[in-house]
Amino acid sequence: MLNSKQRAMLRSISSNTKPSVIIGKDGITDHILEQINNCLHAKELVKVSILDGAEINPKDCLKTIAQKLNAEEVCSIGKKFVLYKHSDKKGIKHIQI
Repeated sequence: MLNSKQRAMLRSISSNTKPSVIIGKDGITDHILEQINNCLHAKELVKVSILDGAEINPKDCLKTIAQKLNAEEVCSIGKKFVLYKHSDKKGIKHIQI
């Protein structure tokens, strides 16, 4: 579980990045979950954007994906949200929290 200082640090890191995954009108599919999981293993931090045509609540989407992938919720602003999951993958730059 992240504390408020860790969450704020991760939010500041993600503020300058573009979304890695975009959720369309089909919503949360197995393919979307796989993409997010791959990004989490490679980068530990992933920013997700929801298209305007999607009838999904971003906060509910964030909670659902975080539970399914065992990831941490960082923040949700508008139609974008950020997830964090520590990766055991070697050879990547790990985020020190």
